Amino acid sequence: MPTLTIRNIPEHVIRSLKSLAARNARSMEQEVREILEENAIDRISALEQIEKSWKRQTRRPKPAEIDRWIRSGRE
Repeated sequence: MPTLTIRNIPEHVIRSLKSLAARNARSMEQEVREILEENAIDRISALEQIEKSWKRQTRRPKPAEIDRWIRSGRE
């Protein structure tokens, strides 16, 4: 299995990961693996759903429209 090294993680993030791992009765390393896997799978699933949705559309959204949607979701 490949190894991933991540440097310069802020101390508060490490504390949060340790706390989360303890609550889930896992090592911090296992907790990080779970977070990465869960989020990577969610992203792949979301992208697949978007592609399926686009196939049903009569036209694709323009970049400016997408930017507006993203901004409106952050307000």
